[in-house]
Amino acid sequence: MTDPSDSHTAPPGLAFADHDHDHCSHDVLARAEALARERGARLTPVRRRTLEILLESHQALGAYEVLERLAADGFGNQPPVAYRALEFLVDLGLAHRVRRLNAFAACMHPGEAHQPMFLICRSCKTVAEAPGARVRSALEAAAAEAGFAVERTNIEALGLCPACRSAA
Repeated sequence: MTDPSDSHTAPPGLAFADHDHDHCSHDVLARAEALARERGARLTPVRRRTLEILLESHQALGAYEVLERLAADGFGNQPPVAYRALEFLVDLGLAHRVRRLNAFAACMHPGEAHQPMFLICRSCKTVAEAPGARVRSALEAAAAEAGFAVERTNIEALGLCPACRSAA
């Protein structure tokens, strides 16, 4: 059974591979700007810069790391500056919260219906967003057997990326 939400524009292993990251981040930023316009949301300078910071690498960043970068760029150094921008990005589907790391990562598929699964390298902290619809379905089926209705999931796997596995 193929789930259409499992077909993305970027392969999940891209975060772990050498690639043209400038093109990768520029493409996602362009899609994010279009999505914000379509939904009548305003990608203010601080929100845009927050997304740019998250797109600089395939790593999840904590709110205070984002705040430090925003402050260095002149956007203020009070925690609500970062938290409000991050909350906006998550609510609009432009970023995800990676709970295991208490951090945020840019959504690599903005505007696409999908259930992300995060593959987190415990060594280099790179985070790849992979299709998780089949995992979610399996979880829902197991929960249904117990009479439980799943309302929200956050699927995260911790391990080693190909580069860190080779180095080990």
